[in-house]
Amino acid sequence: MDQEIFYTMALTRLTNFNYQQALELYKAVGSAQLLFEHRNEIGDIIKDASPRLMEALKDWNEPMRRAEAEIRFMEEHRIRALTLTSDDYPQRLTECPDAPIIIYYTGNADLNQTRIISIVGTRRMTTYGEDLIRRFIRDLRQYCPEVLIVSGLAYGVDICAHKQALENGYPTVGVLAHGLDQIYPYRHREVAAKMINHGGLLTEFMTQTNADKPNFVRRNRIVAGMADATILIESGAKGGGLITADIAQSYARAVFAFPGNVGQPYSEGCNNLIRDNGAGLISNAEDFVKAMGWLDETRLQQAVADGIERNLFPDLSPEEQQIVSLLQQTNGLQLNIITVKTGIPIGRLTALLFQLEMKGVVKPLAGGIYHLLL
Repeated sequence: MDQEIFYTMALTRLTNFNYQQALELYKAVGSAQLLFEHRNEIGDIIKDASPRLMEALKDWNEPMRRAEAEIRFMEEHRIRALTLTSDDYPQRLTECPDAPIIIYYTGNADLNQTRIISIVGTRRMTTYGEDLIRRFIRDLRQYCPEVLIVSGLAYGVDICAHKQALENGYPTVGVLAHGLDQIYPYRHREVAAKMINHGGLLTEFMTQTNADKPNFVRRNRIVAGMADATILIESGAKGGGLITADIAQSYARAVFAFPGNVGQPYSEGCNNLIRDNGAGLISNAEDFVKAMGWLDETRLQQAVADGIERNLFPDLSPEEQQIVSLLQQTNGLQLNIITVKTGIPIGRLTALLFQLEMKGVVKPLAGGIYHLLL
């Protein structure tokens, strides 16, 4: 294990997880190992160091024991530690004034991929939000084959973004609010296991660190800081997604939001952010790549000509296409309304809708409503 990594791990423990203080000390001296070697002359190096800090920096015994235990766990579970000076450390993060001095990472994604986006939003995602993510990531794959998608592995928007990234062949990284000795929420462990082989899991927290509320806010700054752009899918008037978007804006990163219906609780945050010029309005992947300048107009026109927005379901019978066309005009219709508008007898319609469900084209909802999966 690299000595600088070892002493950086100990430094985070020494400062009692005051990560801002650890960063200030690290930058003041330029190296955690040098900080250890000159621990008795801190007052000469840092002129405004308090007597309490100078005293605390003298005893590294317990922090070093804790770092040794952490290293043993890392070796057993193929976890890497990356410091601010590591080549593999996310370089976009180094531009942030509150970057973590060390992160723990397991996975195979390039954290310095040419294009990285963060997708965030509410834990109480609606079907509308799910459709937005599915369509956006599917179409983005046609425009930009190489993108790393980052989120926080939480319920709702986060886990949906990770799943859709995997389904569309994108690497995806989950930034955690706890150590890598656990997965929270526990029900996301299967997705997390897939991500390790097609992306990764990342955190600034050592093992035995629980998913406490303040850690989620700290986690959000990494989600925002390691990406070129943050996309807000759905959000209430308050929420973690809005916090992440605000942090991204403070880092001078691009922020985008999908608008939603006026009066819907989980569209309020997005609509307000767009209204207040805190985010650019996008309605599809084409809007996004144009705003980012990631593709030239010729390639955009070719992608649209290839039918990525139009030819969604090529293997449909004429009757199935009739149902799909109706739902494309007005999505989320009850069975009796569909039979009236299409003229298909209800017995036959039920069988057709079941076939469409098996093909992954429609989704039945409560109240006999059928929803087209865009």
